Amino acid sequence: MKKLRRIIMVLKRTGTMKMLVSFIVFYCAASVAMWLFEPNVSTIGDGFWYCFAATTTIGFGDIVALTRLGRIITVLVAVYGIAVTAMIPGVVVSYYMEFLKIKEKETVSLFLEKLEHLPELSGEELTKLSDRIRKFNRK
Repeated sequence: MKKLRRIIMVLKRTGTMKMLVSFIVFYCAASVAMWLFEPNVSTIGDGFWYCFAATTTIGFGDIVALTRLGRIITVLVAVYGIAVTAMIPGVVVSYYMEFLKIKEKETVSLFLEKLEHLPELSGEELTKLSDRIRKFNRK
């Protein structure tokens, strides 16, 4: 649950959440339009199924767009789906890598600070520091 919250926070902070929400709205509108204007799409569920197949570029072929409007909607849904599918994971991974770099820098700077004040550390703190160095060397 904590990871999901972090991903949502990243999506909001980077503005990618707006793109995701706009894609969902567009996807729903395209599904309804396909249901209304395409003779091969007989139910709203078929409209969603067709848009799913177009978005993921799987293209099962069980439903085919016959009208010009249906084909235009298919192209738009496919291009938009590819963009969203490529952008969101890229943003999340990039943000997470930056998060790890910052965390690593903080850990290293704290470690170096303790090394600078080595004579002032207590016996317990020296033991903890020694254990951390041993664990680091094992990796």
